[in-house]
Amino acid sequence: MTQAPSSRPSAETADSRPARIRSRVVPWALAVLLGVVVLDQVTKWAVVEFLEPRTSYPVLGEFARLYLIRNSGAAFSMGEDATPVFAVIQLLAALLCVFLAFRVRAPWTVAAVGMIGGGATGNFIDRVFRDPGGLHGHVVDFISLGDFAIFNVADSGITVGVIVYLIYGLFIEPKQQKDKADDADDADDADDADDADEADAATEQEEQK
Repeated sequence: MTQAPSSRPSAETADSRPARIRSRVVPWALAVLLGVVVLDQVTKWAVVEFLEPRTSYPVLGEFARLYLIRNSGAAFSMGEDATPVFAVIQLLAALLCVFLAFRVRAPWTVAAVGMIGGGATGNFIDRVFRDPGGLHGHVVDFISLGDFAIFNVADSGITVGVIVYLIYGLFIEPKQQKDKADDADDADDADDADDADEADAATEQEEQK
């Protein structure tokens, strides 16, 4: 009697699947990271080149304005006396995100890691290459929304990336895991039913003999 081939994936196939997924998503994560860095640096170059410092340029009335300042602190002008510390933190955050880019698989986490890493890299570039330099460089901030702190594209990337990561981790991933567990239970029940049917059929054949 020939045994029917199993519909379940082999161990080798199951083990190789995560590697294939990572090979597809890593370029996307790095592309998002690079895209945020490029957009951040291009917009900073443009505002430094064409705008006067501490001059308001209305975009949507007084709510959304361009207002160029130099920030020695962290995001949203916090901790202005600890510039080198924030520079090191930004470098470590960027390196961590590059490392995570080779481990994440879900599209949500790919986007989140790319945005956070791109934001950290963009501001770290300012720390190194903008005056006064040497990890003391001042970050260019220019986006002003209402009474909110003035920020830049890199800050936006970090903030949005963290929000996306939290939404995925708190709401989407648990639901996906629950659905996957339910599907696995259904598949096991179906396999058990098939095994029972085969056993009954074999018993009937023996009785007929």
